[in-house]
Amino acid sequence: MTKIADLRSQTVDQLSDELLKLKKEQFNLRFQAATGQMEKTHRVSEVRKDIARISTLLREKRAAS
Repeated sequence: MTKIADLRSQTVDQLSDELLKLKKEQFNLRFQAATGQMEKTHRVSEVRKDIARISTLLREKRAAS
């Protein structure tokens, strides 16, 4: 799980890159779940929450500029 203080210090470009990385991970986790190969089931909810955090911060930063 990513800490919010670490995310707030990042730029919009860095946050966008992190969001893209997390969305790819989410896709891979869904694929693993569908094929029955998932080992860390808790990671699904962590990734979903991190995506929400980053999306919120991106919206805040874009509105502020």
